[in-house]
Amino acid sequence: MTETLLPTPPPTDAPSARRGGVVAVGLVVGGALSVQFGSAVAALLFPRTGVAGAVTLRLTIAAVLLLIVCRPRLRGHDRSAWLAAGAFGLALAGMNSLFYQAIDRIPLGPAVTLEVLGPLALSVFSARRLASWGWAGLALAGVALLGQGGFDRLNPAGVAFAFGAGAMWAAYIVLSARVGDRFPGADGLALALTLAALVTLPLGIIDGGAVLLDPPVLALGAGLAVLASGLPYTLELLALRRMPTATFAVLMSLGPAIATLAGWLVLRQALTLLECAAIVLVIAASIGAVRVNATAAGRPGRR
Repeated sequence: MTETLLPTPPPTDAPSARRGGVVAVGLVVGGALSVQFGSAVAALLFPRTGVAGAVTLRLTIAAVLLLIVCRPRLRGHDRSAWLAAGAFGLALAGMNSLFYQAIDRIPLGPAVTLEVLGPLALSVFSARRLASWGWAGLALAGVALLGQGGFDRLNPAGVAFAFGAGAMWAAYIVLSARVGDRFPGADGLALALTLAALVTLPLGIIDGGAVLLDPPVLALGAGLAVLASGLPYTLELLALRRMPTATFAVLMSLGPAIATLAGWLVLRQALTLLECAAIVLVIAASIGAVRVNATAAGRPGRR
C-alpha cells in the first residue's frame, strides 16, 4: 500500500531476520483470523443491540481495555502526532460503522470482498504503473462476477456500505503506520480507539439503549472487543513495524477468504461456486497489485 521512507535498519544475521519475518506473518494472520471471526460474532449480536449498538460496545470496551493496559502518556507528543491519532480514530469509527452496516445486509464473505477494493485502489494509485491497472481490471471482473446473481440479492445498501468501509480501510492502513511511528507501543491505538468510541457512542445508545448494559450482552461485547478490535489492531500495528507495508498488504488481501470461512462456520452462510470464484479473483488481483507496488518502490529500505 502507501509507503513511508524509513531509515535502513542495521544489518542483522539471516536466521534472526527469518525468525522476525515468521513472527510478523504470524501476527498478521492471527489478526486477520481474529477480526473476521469477531465480525461473525458481531452479526449474532445485532438482533439484541442493533448495528450501531454493537459498534459502540466493540469500540468502547476495546478502548477501555487498551487504556488500562497501555496507560498512554498524554504529554510529549507534537501536533502532527495528535492529528495522526485523531484521523486514525475517525477512520476506525467510519470503518467499523460502515462495515457492520454492510454485514447486517449481505453475507460476510462478499462484504469483505467488496471492502478489500479500498486497499486495492490505494495500491493501484500508489504504484502508478500499467500493470497495476491490469490487476484493477481483474478485481472489477471479480466484482462483476459477484454481481451475476444480482446485486439486488446482495442488497444494494449493503454493497454501498461495504464500498464505504473499503475507503475507510485504505485510510486505516495509511494512518496505522503513521501512528505507529509517532507513538510508543500501542499508545496511539488506545487514544485513537477512545476517540472512535466517543464518536460512535451517541448512535449506539440510541440504537441499543439499556440493552447495552445487560450482563450477557456486555460479556458478548467484551469478547467482540477483544476479537475484532483490541487484539487484531494491536497485532497489525506490531506487524507493520516488522515487515514491509507491501508484504503486510499481501497478507491482508486474504481477508475475503478468511471471512468466507468465518461466515460459513459461525453464521452458516453458504456461497455459490460463482461467488467463490469472484472472491478468488479479487484476492488474486489484490496480491498482484501489491507486488507491482513493491516492485515500483524498488528499495529495500522502504516500508
